[in-house]
Order: sequence, then structure tokens, then C-alpha cells
Amino acid sequence: MSYSSTMTTSIQNPRLRMLNALRANSKPIMTFLGLPSFRTAQVVAQTGVDGIIIDCEHGHISDDAMHSSTAAIAALGVSPLVRLRMTHSDLIKRALDAGAHGIVVPQIHTAEEARTVVSYSKFPPQGLRGQGSAFPAITYGTDIPTYLKTANETIITCVQIESRAGIENVDAICAVPGVDMIFIGPNDLALSLLGYLPTKDDVPEVIAVIEKIVLAARKHGKWVGRLSNNGTLSKEHLKVFDTVALSYDIRAMQNWYTAELQVARS
Repeated sequence: MSYSSTMTTSIQNPRLRMLNALRANSKPIMTFLGLPSFRTAQVVAQTGVDGIIIDCEHGHISDDAMHSSTAAIAALGVSPLVRLRMTHSDLIKRALDAGAHGIVVPQIHTAEEARTVVSYSKFPPQGLRGQGSAFPAITYGTDIPTYLKTANETIITCVQIESRAGIENVDAICAVPGVDMIFIGPNDLALSLLGYLPTKDDVPEVIAVIEKIVLAARKHGKWVGRLSNNGTLSKEHLKVFDTVALSYDIRAMQNWYTAELQVARS
């Protein structure tokens, strides 16, 4: 049996900024949040970004901080997404029950892992997600019955391909129904391929693999995004990708202070 997806749904909800921008092909821009602060989430959400990925994989984000940041971001009209530590059902449930508009799941190596992620992110009959939280309806600006009816078609399920195994299985991963977006983490991808992090995005082997992932995503009708370290690269990447994540709150703070201190001490 086939179901409507984020790409084919007729559901309209103005609160779902990231989904609406992707569907309109307006090249939305996200960023990562790694600091466990309700106020930091608010400040970043006021900058003009379309979505913020709350980083529970590499950031200093607890379950409490994830809940607070999700609420703060959504309240300002920006889409909160949560990057999880792994594919475990409890982590997916907690992120979605907090009201995340989408999840980003790292280190997906096989189609079976992708199917597992989808099953935990969908309510029956499409998946195994349980219901019990009142919070998602708040971030969606709706009531619980409406959320339950629309969540399967409006939650962005995004998986990251960033390993040799993921590259080998990229076509099968992209073919999994319910996977909406493929996100490329160039750092882990380069580490997996080369064993080190290159200083520039110009290593032929890495470029070829990224192109392979993009082609597979396009073949199966998936959105595709990637990390971009600055505005100049973001502009360039958006010529190819549907969305980018522009840097990281921690890196932005470090870069600003480093640059301004150099000026002050020059």
C-alpha cells in the first residue's frame, strides 16, 4: 500500500517552515545548534535561518536541552530538527515527542537501517511510533488529533550517508520509502574515505562520492543537503543541493571572536 509523503502531501501548515521551503524549492538554509541553552536557541532562530538542527550527536545537548530548544525555535517560526546519536527507537521517539519537525540520523550504512529509522518515525499503520505526548501539537500549531493525522506526511526523515558502507549501499538507501532527505556530512565522509580531514573541499575522491550520493538521491526523488562552512560556500552548494546547514553556533562564536581579536590586536 502506498502513502502520501512529505513531497506529495496536500497538507498545508504554515508553521512547518522547513518543509514548506523544501516543497517550494526555495533553497532553505539551516544551521547546527550545539550549546544547551534556551536563549542561544532563541538568538539563532532570530537570525533568519529556516531550520535549526539541534545536535544531540556531537553537541552538548541533553534531553532537557533538546526539549527546551525545540520549543524555543518553533515558537519563533523556525523549524527545529534533531540530530540523534543513533537509530535507537527511544531517541527517535523523544525527539519527535518534543515537537521536532524532522530528525537527522547519522551513520546510516544500509537500507535496512534506513527502514528501521522510518518505522520508528511513523505512526501505525506505516510504522511503530507510539503516541502519548502533547508537545508536538504545540510546535505544529495544531491539536493532538490533527497532529496524529498529519505527522506521517509532514515530519522530515533525513538520514546521513558518511561511510564507505553507506556509499556502497547509497542506491538502496535512497530507494527506501519514507526517507525524505539525504544529508551529506563531508567531514566524516572524508575521514572514512581518506583517513584524514582535508583542508579544502577539492579532493577528487570525495567530490566523486558526493556526486554519486546526489545522483542517487535525485534518482529516487529525495531531497539532498549538506554542511557548508560559510556563506560563500553555501551559495555555491545551493546550486546543486536543496538545502544546506550553514556552520554551527559554536564555530560561529569562535570565528567571530578570533577575527575581531585579530583586528583589535593588530
